[in-house]
Amino acid sequence: MMSLPSCGRILSSLLLLSITPALAIWPVPEKISSGDKTLWIGEDIHITYNGQRLPWNINSPAKCKGFSSAEIVKGAVSRTLKAILEDAFVPWMLYDRLALEETEPSASAEKTFITSITIAQNGTEKSSKSLIGDIDESYKLSVSGVGEVKIHAVSSIGVLRALESFSQLFFQHSEGGVYTTMAPVDITDKPQYEHRGILFDVSRSYFSVESIYRTIDAMAWNKLNRLHIHATDSQSWPLEIPAMPELSGKGSYAKGKTYTPEDVESIQIYALQRGVQVIFEIDTPGHFGVAALSHPEVVAAWQATPWQNYCAQPPCGQLKLNESKVDKFLDTLMDDFLPRTNAYSSYHHIGGDEVNFNAIALDETVGTNDSTVIQPLLQDFIDKHHGRVRKHGLTPIVWEEFPLHYNVTMGKDVVVQSWLGDEAIRDLVSRGFKTIVSNYNFWYLDCGRGHWLNFDNGPAFQTFYPFNDWCSPAKGWRLIYSYDPRAGLTEEEAKLVIGGEVAAWSESIDETIIDSILWPRSSALAELLWSGRTDAAGQNRSQIDAAPRLSEFRERMVARGVMSAPIYMPFCTQAMNATACEFVM
Repeated sequence: MMSLPSCGRILSSLLLLSITPALAIWPVPEKISSGDKTLWIGEDIHITYNGQRLPWNINSPAKCKGFSSAEIVKGAVSRTLKAILEDAFVPWMLYDRLALEETEPSASAEKTFITSITIAQNGTEKSSKSLIGDIDESYKLSVSGVGEVKIHAVSSIGVLRALESFSQLFFQHSEGGVYTTMAPVDITDKPQYEHRGILFDVSRSYFSVESIYRTIDAMAWNKLNRLHIHATDSQSWPLEIPAMPELSGKGSYAKGKTYTPEDVESIQIYALQRGVQVIFEIDTPGHFGVAALSHPEVVAAWQATPWQNYCAQPPCGQLKLNESKVDKFLDTLMDDFLPRTNAYSSYHHIGGDEVNFNAIALDETVGTNDSTVIQPLLQDFIDKHHGRVRKHGLTPIVWEEFPLHYNVTMGKDVVVQSWLGDEAIRDLVSRGFKTIVSNYNFWYLDCGRGHWLNFDNGPAFQTFYPFNDWCSPAKGWRLIYSYDPRAGLTEEEAKLVIGGEVAAWSESIDETIIDSILWPRSSALAELLWSGRTDAAGQNRSQIDAAPRLSEFRERMVARGVMSAPIYMPFCTQAMNATACEFVM
């Protein structure tokens, strides 16, 4: 047996050729040991779940019928075996130049096959509600040298995580067949952070349901568990609200560029069956302009100009803060939407970022940008709106501006999402708030793509040349991987940082490039939040260790249909030797 190596400095090229790239499980498990025995895998496998034979079918693995543990596991087993048997790849790019045939096992020698997968789960789920909240995702996985696989987990989601790790042990042989060369294997694993997610902005650009499904699939492979859908904004309202059909009827970009109630339900079901909870955000009271097309009576400063005086980006528009019709509007909206999400989620995100006080001065019900007048109105707004969320059994999430910038008091149940940096995080946890970190300096995926606004040949051209966006430079996977969201906090404060999200704001992103925007950079976040910033010895995980493993995992995502960007060229991946492309000082 051998422990997971550091894939770098202490190993010679010869030794690297003698080990399998399959030591590269992503995210890195808490504990892993492996051997050097070769096992093959085919369709002749006896699979049991809690003592009962488990049927599976790789030809229709995408959906299961319900939310029972057995149905969740059945669907996961089918998807896992499809990934292994049909979507495996020949790892030529992970071995030395022209060395694949010398290093992969002989296809003509006598083979030992995986014969059984025994799954034991000592906790059960009977409904969608039991799959949300505080889920135990831990698991134990063992693969014996004679081809017997055993999985132990508390929850069906733990079983899913184990199956994903199991799938990463295998490669396709260049002459046919699928194999691993690291048996026996023993893994004990669990996540370090509760909330590990992606913010997906479907309002500024429209994304098909299929692209959302594909993102959920990749999240499950990465052991991410929260999809934050930023569903509405001033640019478009793609969310169909049956009680208020005019919102999407007038506010969507085009006919058919909407999410029906059936879409909303199917997205949530698809996600939960893969261990992902969907959290919808309807941003309020800012970022609400497009609702003026159907409900001008509740929106102030719609398309106000010059826009930069009244909002963060065009078109402007915010909910009025002292208009009684707003309460009725929000009551109807939340009473329609939240009953369609509370069976599948613990949370609703109410937004709260970038409220512009100059826009409030254009609100005839307020008529001033004086913060002493506005603050009690915002307090009243948050009290009422959080009441609407709690009425439906959900916990509110807000952006950090409400407690930190608007001086609004909130219940301690409220979770706060922070995007403005480490000082804001320290402020939030010092006040006792559970905090989700999305520090734009590290975890905003839209940064560094150049400005999406236009500039004429006048002063604006000179001011903004060479037209970098507001948060340049781009946040590569190495920067994302370097960040520790709990750094500098006391032990008690660190416990309040419950996790984080990378953010894919979509001003200049659509579904033609969403895969390469999200992956593999979101994978860097996934390991950081699953495995922690430091290893068992308390040392920060290095790029020298991570890059070869992430390169391999990227190939797995591509083989399974997600067009992830590369880590670097094959020269750097061959032989799993990250030092080949290391800059040494």
